[in-house]
Amino acid sequence: VIAPYLAPELDGAMELKAYEYLIRSESAARKYLLGFCWKNQQRFCPVCRQRKLYKLTDGRRRCSRCGYTFHDFSGRWLNLLELPCDQWLRIIKLFELELSARKIAQQVAVSYKVAHRAVMVIRAAILAHAPDAETLLGGEVELDESYFGGRRKGKRGRGAAGKVPVFGILERDGLVHVQVVPNVKADTLVGMTVKKVRRGSIIYTDKFHVYDSLMFCGYRHLKVDHGNKVYARGKVYINGLEGFWSFSKERLIKHHGVSRNWFPFYLKELEFRYNHRRTDIFPVLCQYVCDFIPFVPNRD
Repeated sequence: VIAPYLAPELDGAMELKAYEYLIRSESAARKYLLGFCWKNQQRFCPVCRQRKLYKLTDGRRRCSRCGYTFHDFSGRWLNLLELPCDQWLRIIKLFELELSARKIAQQVAVSYKVAHRAVMVIRAAILAHAPDAETLLGGEVELDESYFGGRRKGKRGRGAAGKVPVFGILERDGLVHVQVVPNVKADTLVGMTVKKVRRGSIIYTDKFHVYDSLMFCGYRHLKVDHGNKVYARGKVYINGLEGFWSFSKERLIKHHGVSRNWFPFYLKELEFRYNHRRTDIFPVLCQYVCDFIPFVPNRD
């Protein structure tokens, strides 16, 4: 279903002609999204996974086992908003290009409220697919913490008032994992490290004392003195996470402030963008919004 719509790619991104072909009509856009929803067009009940279904006159289907009645997008992220499929594809494309919700609303001709809700649905879908439980990093790994928030007088970094602490783990091949943490105490940061980094790995950190206990957790712990402008150990460059912090803060500025409640959604979006910076994220985002919403009943 999907392949005929994809033209050869340029630098990992979909060609403009291929994208225009997807949104040439509502039926074409719907067919493209359905390709992500139902593999080989094989429908099943979202509740009990039964494949024996009855098609109703209004186009919906009813499960022969549990009686659940549903349509093609029931229980999926994109069903949280009543938008035509071609508008969803336009919003996803503009989100991929990092336009603000206000500019997306202007381009798609919807209200700001609708555009903002749509991009938050996309962010929620990204958060639901974050590899927090699955990804285990190893080899040579960097650990570092940073603080996010508006400019304030007084201390910066550790000890700054009103900032949101974020802990980051960066693997040598560029894969990053970031998470908001309640504090930067040793048991918090080391506990997250033990969950995410394979034992026996080489871990590089700055000289912050909370990392000292890593040597007792089965890791080879090497410190780099950033205070003396040391950013390398032998041939290994030890400041990769600073690149991600800069990448994130530069993009957060355009939002003119993000609330603490919504900040994890934006953070996971930035993690996703950074980890997919060499690939075309448009089809990935389409897959995410077409997946079932986890942890809730798949009801229409």
